[in-house]
Amino acid sequence: MATAMSVSAVSPPAAAVTRPRTMVCVPATARAPREMAAELAAAAALGADVAELRLDCLAGFAPRRDLPVILAKPRPLPALVTYRPKWEGGEYEGDDESRFEALLLAMELGAEYVDVELKVADKFMKLISGRKPDNCKLIVSSHNYETTPSSEELANLVAQIQATGADIVKIATTATEIVDVAKMFQILVHCQVPIIGLVMNDRGFISRVLCPKYGGFLTFGSLKKGKESAPAQPTAADLINLYNIRQIGPDTKVFGIIGKPVGHSKSPILHNEAFRSVGFNAVYVPFLVDDLAKFLDTYSSPDFAGFSCTIPHKEAAVRCCDEVDPVARDIGAVNTIVRRPDGKLVGYNTDYVGAISAIEDGIKASESEPTDPDKSPLAGRLFVVIGAGGAGKALAYGAKEKGARVVIANRTFARAQELANLIGGPALTLADLENYHPEEGMILANTTAIGMHPNVNETPLSKQALRSYAVVFDAVYTPKETRLLREAAECGATVVSGLEMFIRQAMGQFEHFTGMPVDDYKFRAIASSLDNPNTMKPRL
Repeated sequence: MATAMSVSAVSPPAAAVTRPRTMVCVPATARAPREMAAELAAAAALGADVAELRLDCLAGFAPRRDLPVILAKPRPLPALVTYRPKWEGGEYEGDDESRFEALLLAMELGAEYVDVELKVADKFMKLISGRKPDNCKLIVSSHNYETTPSSEELANLVAQIQATGADIVKIATTATEIVDVAKMFQILVHCQVPIIGLVMNDRGFISRVLCPKYGGFLTFGSLKKGKESAPAQPTAADLINLYNIRQIGPDTKVFGIIGKPVGHSKSPILHNEAFRSVGFNAVYVPFLVDDLAKFLDTYSSPDFAGFSCTIPHKEAAVRCCDEVDPVARDIGAVNTIVRRPDGKLVGYNTDYVGAISAIEDGIKASESEPTDPDKSPLAGRLFVVIGAGGAGKALAYGAKEKGARVVIANRTFARAQELANLIGGPALTLADLENYHPEEGMILANTTAIGMHPNVNETPLSKQALRSYAVVFDAVYTPKETRLLREAAECGATVVSGLEMFIRQAMGQFEHFTGMPVDDYKFRAIASSLDNPNTMKPRL
């Protein structure tokens, strides 16, 4: 491809197996020396391997006064000392000579690593000639805050950094699309010297989690949310506990959720813990994808073994798969993609079973009289679906299969009409839906993102209109109780949370991903942590 090499060529070589374990480095960005020393201790408590001491963040920094405080021994962690100038994304605005003297002093005080920028590396090397302690490693770094250059340009950059005499190469670039990260993975795999290679911002997030697979020297994780030293930096706790980074290696299979947006998803929490619970060597990450076809073509290695697919890619996924399960083809939407050993992509839809069974069970639980076990509680009911995208198609298909009379409502009437024609029912606009009340006992299912975090005050239908419904389901599960569900409950309706659909469709995905039968009890026990992921026990 012109934009990025395919990761099909990036299967970690045997040499990568012998590389040291990728370290987790926590940036310390406090404004005062004693606070920075405390952050170093806090990083150690999280299970980090090294702390980056960002001297440029210190207010009124005086090297000979402050460095002995920050680097006092015994230290709970090795120290990586960085004094980043403004022209390379830092806060320091002074001259290089003063900065270099501070870095040299840090070396003399026992800092294990010192970072200096490529632009001034030769100048710094001349200054420290013969004065660098043997136990201190020099990192020479290059940061690109706009783009990710081609693989060839990155390879040339590595050679240029090596030529300075660096012990460790560091390159940080910026992703304009997620396929940019493939270029960095290529560099990590083939580099013959220790290398830190990261791609910044949300589209580059996977570089921070998957770097152990490709032999990266270290990755950065913040002390906590709000303490990031670079765009889209995860917390160290998430790297260690959520993504299980200590266990990621060359043979680790990669799964993840493809979407836009994708940061709100709780799928990584659920699937990573489920993988861990059965000893499955895999990691599940968020993929922020703009172009699905380009993404799947780029990350074509067998190690990229499966994907969950969410808004807005479920319909495009049908066209991108080599084979599509008949039910998913009938629905016209794929939410699960599995790469077979022969490289073929197979698409499935687990949304419709997850959602419809959740709604059926919600209705049964609300009824005082036992119902006919052979008849769906949806049979004969008027079932209104809001949304005509992939999830809307799945709900409409599932409800019709159960004998419901399906109505499609959508903000864009043409889209509603298109799906309604396929299902064999009427179409409405959302404005029409406000006064739609042909009968009692109707069921409403919202499949749009309206009301999803952070837009929690939005709702697809007014409270007044909700009085016409006996049952209301919302596919949105962040938050668990949306405004739609809250107001529906206040109107006396039976409400069904999207979290239940999420759990059930994820069970189907787990079976497709692993080839293992799902343990319903264990899976639900894992899912119980979703409302409070901080309850997950640290694994250090």
